[in-house]
Amino acid sequence: MNPEQFSTAVLDWYDSHGRKDLPWQQGITPYRVWVSEIMLQQTQVSTVLGYFDRFMAALPTVNDLAAAPEDEVLHLWTGLGYYTRARNLQKTAQIIMREYAGEFPYNVDQLTELPGIGLSTAGAIASLSMGLRAPILDGNVKRVLARYVAQEGYPGEPKVAKQLWAVAERLTPHTRVNNYTQAMMDLGATLCTRSKPSCLLCPLKSGCQAHLLGLEIRYPIPKPRKVLPQRRTLMPILANHHGEVLLYRRPSSGLWGGLWSLPELDNLQSLDDLASRHDLRLGTRQIQAELTHTFSHFQLAIEPWLIRVDAAPAAMAEADWLWYNLATPPRLGLAAPVKKLLKRAADALATTPNSGETP
Repeated sequence: MNPEQFSTAVLDWYDSHGRKDLPWQQGITPYRVWVSEIMLQQTQVSTVLGYFDRFMAALPTVNDLAAAPEDEVLHLWTGLGYYTRARNLQKTAQIIMREYAGEFPYNVDQLTELPGIGLSTAGAIASLSMGLRAPILDGNVKRVLARYVAQEGYPGEPKVAKQLWAVAERLTPHTRVNNYTQAMMDLGATLCTRSKPSCLLCPLKSGCQAHLLGLEIRYPIPKPRKVLPQRRTLMPILANHHGEVLLYRRPSSGLWGGLWSLPELDNLQSLDDLASRHDLRLGTRQIQAELTHTFSHFQLAIEPWLIRVDAAPAAMAEADWLWYNLATPPRLGLAAPVKKLLKRAADALATTPNSGETP
Protein backbone atom coordinates (compact mmCIF):
# COMPACT_ATOMS: atom_id res chain seq x y z
CA MET A 1 0.00 0.00 0.00
CA ASN A 2 1.12 3.54 -0.66
CA PRO A 3 0.46 6.18 2.06
CA GLU A 4 -2.84 7.25 0.53
CA GLN A 5 -4.10 3.66 0.29
CA PHE A 6 -2.94 3.04 3.86
CA SER A 7 -4.79 6.03 5.36
CA THR A 8 -7.90 5.34 3.24
CA ALA A 9 -8.04 1.76 4.54
CA VAL A 10 -7.58 2.95 8.12
CA LEU A 11 -10.26 5.65 7.84
CA ASP A 12 -12.78 3.36 6.11
CA TRP A 13 -12.31 0.87 8.95
CA TYR A 14 -12.71 3.66 11.52
CA ASP A 15 -15.98 4.81 10.01
CA SER A 16 -17.44 1.31 10.42
CA HIS A 17 -15.65 -0.05 13.50
CA GLY A 18 -13.73 2.71 15.31
CA ARG A 19 -14.49 3.67 18.88
CA LYS A 20 -16.51 6.88 19.11
CA ASP A 21 -18.10 6.69 22.57
CA LEU A 22 -15.13 6.99 24.93
CA PRO A 23 -15.60 9.75 27.54
CA TRP A 24 -12.74 11.90 26.22
CA GLN A 25 -14.24 11.75 22.72
CA GLN A 26 -17.28 13.66 23.97
CA GLY A 27 -17.03 17.45 24.14
CA ILE A 28 -13.47 17.26 22.84
CA THR A 29 -11.06 19.88 24.20
CA PRO A 30 -7.27 19.91 24.45
CA TYR A 31 -7.63 19.59 28.22
CA ARG A 32 -9.78 16.45 28.08
CA VAL A 33 -7.60 14.83 25.41
CA TRP A 34 -4.42 15.68 27.34
CA VAL A 35 -5.66 14.23 30.64
CA SER A 36 -6.87 11.06 28.92
CA GLU A 37 -3.57 10.61 27.07
CA ILE A 38 -1.54 10.96 30.28
CA MET A 39 -3.83 8.51 32.09
CA LEU A 40 -3.59 6.02 29.22
CA GLN A 41 0.20 5.87 29.44
CA GLN A 42 1.05 2.46 30.92
CA THR A 43 -2.66 1.89 31.68
CA GLN A 44 -5.53 0.04 29.97
CA VAL A 45 -8.58 1.91 28.66
CA SER A 46 -10.90 -0.17 30.86
CA THR A 47 -9.01 1.02 33.96
CA VAL A 48 -8.88 4.65 32.88
CA LEU A 49 -12.63 5.05 32.24
CA GLY A 50 -13.64 5.46 35.89
CA TYR A 51 -10.60 7.53 36.78
CA PHE A 52 -11.18 9.94 33.90
CA ASP A 53 -14.83 10.51 34.82
CA ARG A 54 -13.96 11.15 38.49
CA PHE A 55 -11.09 13.45 37.55
CA MET A 56 -13.24 15.51 35.20
CA ALA A 57 -16.07 15.74 37.73
CA ALA A 58 -13.66 17.13 40.33
CA LEU A 59 -11.39 19.20 38.06
CA PRO A 60 -13.33 20.00 34.85
CA THR A 61 -10.99 22.70 33.51
CA VAL A 62 -7.27 23.39 33.28
CA ASN A 63 -7.79 26.27 35.71
CA ASP A 64 -9.37 23.92 38.27
CA LEU A 65 -6.41 21.56 37.97
CA ALA A 66 -3.87 24.37 38.29
CA ALA A 67 -5.53 25.70 41.46
CA ALA A 68 -6.29 22.38 43.16
CA PRO A 69 -4.41 21.23 46.28
CA GLU A 70 -1.74 18.69 45.34
CA ASP A 71 -3.29 16.18 47.73
CA GLU A 72 -6.56 16.37 45.80
CA VAL A 73 -4.80 15.68 42.50
CA LEU A 74 -2.85 12.74 43.96
CA HIS A 75 -6.00 11.41 45.63
CA LEU A 76 -7.80 11.36 42.27
CA TRP A 77 -4.76 9.57 40.80
CA THR A 78 -4.40 6.96 43.56
CA GLY A 79 -4.27 3.51 41.98
CA LEU A 80 -3.16 4.63 38.51
CA GLY A 81 0.53 4.47 39.46
CA TYR A 82 3.46 6.36 37.93
CA TYR A 83 2.59 9.35 40.12
CA THR A 84 5.08 11.65 38.41
CA ARG A 85 2.42 11.83 35.69
CA ALA A 86 -0.05 13.42 38.12
CA ARG A 87 2.48 15.92 39.47
CA ASN A 88 3.48 16.87 35.91
CA LEU A 89 -0.18 17.32 35.00
CA GLN A 90 -0.54 19.98 37.65
CA LYS A 91 2.78 21.63 36.79
CA THR A 92 1.71 21.85 33.15
CA ALA A 93 -1.73 23.21 34.07
CA GLN A 94 -0.08 25.95 36.11
CA ILE A 95 2.27 26.83 33.23
CA ILE A 96 -0.66 26.97 30.79
CA MET A 97 -2.53 29.34 33.11
CA ARG A 98 0.54 31.47 33.79
CA GLU A 99 2.22 31.60 30.38
CA TYR A 100 -0.53 30.81 27.86
CA ALA A 101 -3.57 32.54 29.40
CA GLY A 102 -5.27 29.20 29.98
CA GLU A 103 -5.07 28.05 26.34
CA PHE A 104 -2.99 25.10 25.15
CA PRO A 105 -0.28 26.14 22.66
CA TYR A 106 -1.34 25.44 19.09
CA ASN A 107 2.00 23.92 18.21
CA VAL A 108 3.55 20.47 18.69
CA ASP A 109 7.00 21.82 19.55
CA GLN A 110 5.61 24.10 22.25
CA LEU A 111 3.47 21.28 23.63
CA THR A 112 6.53 19.05 24.03
CA GLU A 113 8.21 21.73 26.15
CA LEU A 114 5.55 21.25 28.84
CA PRO A 115 6.24 18.82 31.73
CA GLY A 116 5.22 15.24 31.00
CA ILE A 117 4.26 15.80 27.35
CA GLY A 118 6.38 13.82 24.93
CA LEU A 119 6.24 13.91 21.15
CA SER A 120 3.52 11.25 20.83
CA THR A 121 1.29 12.85 23.48
CA ALA A 122 1.78 16.24 21.85
CA GLY A 123 0.82 14.71 18.51
CA ALA A 124 -2.34 13.23 20.02
CA ILE A 125 -3.39 16.54 21.57
CA ALA A 126 -2.66 18.44 18.35
CA SER A 127 -4.37 15.99 16.00
CA LEU A 128 -7.35 14.91 18.13
CA SER A 129 -8.36 18.27 19.58
CA MET A 130 -6.85 20.83 17.16
CA GLY A 131 -6.98 19.04 13.80
CA LEU A 132 -3.27 19.58 13.17
CA ARG A 133 -1.31 17.06 11.12
CA ALA A 134 0.88 15.44 13.74
CA PRO A 135 1.94 11.78 13.81
CA ILE A 136 1.81 9.78 17.04
CA LEU A 137 3.66 6.70 18.22
CA ASP A 138 2.05 5.45 21.41
CA GLY A 139 2.23 1.79 22.38
CA ASN A 140 -0.70 0.73 20.21
CA VAL A 141 0.41 2.60 17.11
CA LYS A 142 3.98 1.42 17.60
CA ARG A 143 2.75 -2.19 17.52
CA VAL A 144 0.68 -1.64 14.36
CA LEU A 145 3.53 0.02 12.48
CA ALA A 146 6.24 -2.35 13.73
CA ARG A 147 4.20 -5.27 12.35
CA TYR A 148 3.23 -3.44 9.17
CA VAL A 149 6.86 -2.89 8.17
CA ALA A 150 8.29 -5.90 10.09
CA GLN A 151 10.55 -3.55 12.01
CA GLU A 152 13.64 -5.25 13.41
CA GLY A 153 15.07 -4.17 16.75
CA TYR A 154 13.50 -3.17 20.08
CA PRO A 155 11.40 0.02 19.56
CA GLY A 156 12.71 1.44 22.82
CA GLU A 157 16.13 1.85 21.27
CA PRO A 158 16.62 5.36 19.81
CA LYS A 159 17.68 4.13 16.36
CA VAL A 160 14.63 1.86 16.03
CA ALA A 161 12.27 4.51 17.41
CA LYS A 162 13.59 7.00 14.85
CA GLN A 163 12.81 4.55 12.03
CA LEU A 164 9.26 4.02 13.29
CA TRP A 165 8.72 7.77 13.63
CA ALA A 166 9.71 8.12 9.98
CA VAL A 167 7.09 5.49 9.07
CA ALA A 168 4.44 7.29 11.16
CA GLU A 169 5.27 10.60 9.51
CA ARG A 170 5.13 9.13 6.01
CA LEU A 171 1.75 7.45 6.52
CA THR A 172 -0.11 10.20 8.40
CA PRO A 173 -2.60 11.86 6.01
CA HIS A 174 -3.24 15.58 5.58
CA THR A 175 -7.02 15.32 6.03
CA ARG A 176 -9.20 13.82 8.77
CA VAL A 177 -6.10 13.59 10.94
CA ASN A 178 -8.19 13.45 14.12
CA ASN A 179 -10.08 10.38 12.88
CA TYR A 180 -6.92 8.76 11.54
CA THR A 181 -5.11 9.19 14.86
CA GLN A 182 -8.01 7.70 16.79
CA ALA A 183 -8.30 4.87 14.26
CA MET A 184 -4.63 3.92 14.59
CA MET A 185 -4.95 3.77 18.38
CA ASP A 186 -8.14 1.73 18.03
CA LEU A 187 -6.53 -0.74 15.62
CA GLY A 188 -3.79 -1.46 18.11
CA ALA A 189 -6.19 -1.71 21.02
CA THR A 190 -8.85 -3.90 19.41
CA LEU A 191 -7.37 -5.86 16.46
CA CYS A 192 -3.58 -5.63 16.40
CA THR A 193 -3.29 -6.77 19.99
CA ARG A 194 -0.13 -7.98 21.68
CA SER A 195 -1.20 -11.61 21.57
CA LYS A 196 -3.72 -13.28 19.26
CA PRO A 197 -4.12 -10.36 16.82
CA SER A 198 -7.28 -10.49 14.67
CA CYS A 199 -5.44 -10.26 11.37
CA LEU A 200 -8.33 -11.49 9.22
CA LEU A 201 -10.39 -8.48 10.32
CA CYS A 202 -7.58 -5.96 9.88
CA PRO A 203 -7.89 -3.43 7.02
CA LEU A 204 -4.07 -3.44 6.62
CA LYS A 205 -3.55 -7.19 6.23
CA SER A 206 -2.80 -7.03 2.50
CA GLY A 207 0.22 -4.81 3.10
CA CYS A 208 1.32 -5.96 6.56
CA GLN A 209 4.77 -7.51 6.26
CA ALA A 210 4.55 -9.40 9.55
CA HIS A 211 1.23 -10.96 8.47
CA LEU A 212 2.53 -11.84 5.02
CA LEU A 213 5.51 -13.54 6.66
CA GLY A 214 3.29 -15.31 9.21
CA LEU A 215 5.35 -13.67 12.00
CA GLU A 216 2.82 -11.34 13.63
CA ILE A 217 3.74 -12.34 17.18
CA ARG A 218 7.44 -11.74 16.56
CA TYR A 219 6.87 -8.00 16.21
CA PRO A 220 7.42 -5.60 17.81
CA ILE A 221 10.70 -7.07 19.01
CA PRO A 222 10.43 -7.27 22.83
CA LYS A 223 12.76 -5.57 25.25
CA PRO A 224 15.60 -7.83 26.36
CA ARG A 225 14.54 -9.29 29.70
CA LYS A 226 16.36 -8.54 32.91
CA VAL A 227 15.79 -10.15 36.30
CA LEU A 228 14.21 -7.56 38.58
CA PRO A 229 16.19 -6.96 41.78
CA GLN A 230 14.36 -7.62 45.05
CA ARG A 231 14.04 -5.19 47.95
CA ARG A 232 12.40 -5.59 51.34
CA THR A 233 10.94 -3.13 53.80
CA LEU A 234 8.96 -3.29 57.03
CA MET A 235 5.90 -1.05 57.27
CA PRO A 236 4.42 -0.54 60.75
CA ILE A 237 0.71 0.28 60.76
CA LEU A 238 0.56 2.32 63.97
CA ALA A 239 -3.11 2.49 64.97
CA ASN A 240 -4.41 4.53 67.91
CA HIS A 241 -7.63 4.07 69.90
CA HIS A 242 -9.52 6.40 67.54
CA GLY A 243 -9.00 4.14 64.54
CA GLU A 244 -6.33 6.42 63.09
CA VAL A 245 -3.07 5.31 61.49
CA LEU A 246 0.15 7.32 61.41
CA LEU A 247 1.21 8.31 57.87
CA TYR A 248 3.93 10.55 56.50
CA ARG A 249 4.31 12.46 53.25
CA ARG A 250 7.16 11.20 51.11
CA PRO A 251 9.61 13.66 49.54
CA SER A 252 8.36 15.18 46.29
CA SER A 253 11.08 13.47 44.24
CA GLY A 254 11.78 9.75 44.11
CA LEU A 255 9.58 6.74 44.72
CA TRP A 256 5.91 7.62 45.42
CA GLY A 257 6.95 11.27 45.43
CA GLY A 258 4.54 13.53 47.31
CA LEU A 259 2.25 10.66 48.34
CA TRP A 260 1.29 9.75 51.89
CA SER A 261 2.73 6.45 53.04
CA LEU A 262 3.27 4.21 56.02
CA PRO A 263 6.67 4.52 57.70
CA GLU A 264 9.40 2.25 56.36
CA LEU A 265 11.84 0.48 58.67
CA ASP A 266 14.71 -1.93 58.18
CA ASN A 267 13.57 -4.07 61.13
CA LEU A 268 11.38 -4.03 64.24
CA GLN A 269 14.28 -2.86 66.38
CA SER A 270 13.95 0.54 64.68
CA LEU A 271 10.38 0.82 65.94
CA ASP A 272 11.38 2.19 69.34
CA ASP A 273 13.06 5.21 67.74
CA LEU A 274 9.94 5.94 65.69
CA ALA A 275 7.71 5.58 68.77
CA SER A 276 9.95 7.89 70.78
CA ARG A 277 9.95 10.49 68.01
CA HIS A 278 6.14 10.70 68.07
CA ASP A 279 5.70 10.11 71.82
CA LEU A 280 3.90 6.80 71.31
CA ARG A 281 3.45 3.92 73.74
CA LEU A 282 3.54 0.65 71.82
CA GLY A 283 0.90 -2.02 72.38
CA THR A 284 0.08 -5.33 70.72
CA ARG A 285 1.90 -6.27 67.55
CA GLN A 286 0.43 -8.47 64.86
CA ILE A 287 2.22 -9.37 61.64
CA GLN A 288 0.08 -9.17 58.52
CA ALA A 289 0.32 -11.05 55.23
CA GLU A 290 3.29 -9.95 53.14
CA LEU A 291 2.55 -7.78 50.13
CA THR A 292 4.72 -7.69 47.01
CA HIS A 293 4.58 -4.67 44.72
CA THR A 294 6.31 -4.66 41.33
CA PHE A 295 7.83 -1.49 39.94
CA SER A 296 9.33 -1.14 36.48
CA HIS A 297 12.86 -1.58 37.82
CA PHE A 298 12.51 -3.67 41.00
CA GLN A 299 10.16 -5.66 43.23
CA LEU A 300 9.38 -4.49 46.74
CA ALA A 301 8.39 -7.05 49.40
CA ILE A 302 6.49 -5.31 52.20
CA GLU A 303 6.31 -6.87 55.66
CA PRO A 304 3.39 -5.10 57.41
CA TRP A 305 2.88 -5.09 61.19
CA LEU A 306 -0.35 -3.88 62.77
CA ILE A 307 0.67 -2.24 66.03
CA ARG A 308 -1.68 -0.70 68.60
CA VAL A 309 -0.38 2.51 70.12
CA ASP A 310 -1.28 5.06 72.77
CA ALA A 311 -0.34 8.61 71.87
CA ALA A 312 0.44 11.15 74.56
CA PRO A 313 -2.54 13.53 75.01
CA ALA A 314 -0.52 16.52 73.79
CA ALA A 315 1.25 14.64 70.99
CA MET A 316 0.85 16.20 67.58
CA ALA A 317 2.16 14.84 64.30
CA GLU A 318 4.86 16.91 62.62
CA ALA A 319 4.18 18.86 59.44
CA ASP A 320 4.79 15.88 57.15
CA TRP A 321 3.06 13.39 59.46
CA LEU A 322 -0.63 12.95 60.19
CA TRP A 323 -3.14 10.63 61.85
CA TYR A 324 -5.21 9.13 59.02
CA ASN A 325 -8.77 8.25 60.05
CA LEU A 326 -9.67 4.86 58.55
CA ALA A 327 -13.42 5.36 59.04
CA THR A 328 -13.61 8.82 57.45
CA PRO A 329 -10.43 9.05 55.40
CA PRO A 330 -9.30 12.46 54.13
CA ARG A 331 -8.74 12.96 50.40
CA LEU A 332 -5.05 12.26 50.12
CA GLY A 333 -2.78 10.73 47.51
CA LEU A 334 -1.84 7.21 48.60
CA ALA A 335 0.47 4.70 46.97
CA ALA A 336 -1.56 1.69 45.75
CA PRO A 337 0.04 -0.87 48.12
CA VAL A 338 -0.39 1.50 51.08
CA LYS A 339 -4.07 1.84 50.22
CA LYS A 340 -4.36 -1.96 50.26
CA LEU A 341 -2.60 -2.21 53.61
CA LEU A 342 -4.85 0.45 55.14
CA LYS A 343 -7.92 -1.46 53.94
CA ARG A 344 -6.58 -4.61 55.56
CA ALA A 345 -5.86 -2.71 58.76
CA ALA A 346 -9.38 -1.27 58.85
CA ASP A 347 -10.83 -4.78 58.51
CA ALA A 348 -8.52 -6.17 61.21
CA LEU A 349 -9.27 -3.36 63.65
CA ALA A 350 -13.00 -3.78 63.09
CA THR A 351 -12.90 -7.49 63.96
CA THR A 352 -10.17 -7.61 66.63
CA PRO A 353 -10.63 -5.65 69.85
CA ASN A 354 -7.65 -3.88 71.36
CA SER A 355 -6.11 -6.42 73.72
CA GLY A 356 -3.79 -4.06 75.49
CA GLU A 357 -0.10 -3.53 75.61
CA THR A 358 2.45 -6.14 74.69
CA PRO A 359 4.32 -7.30 77.82
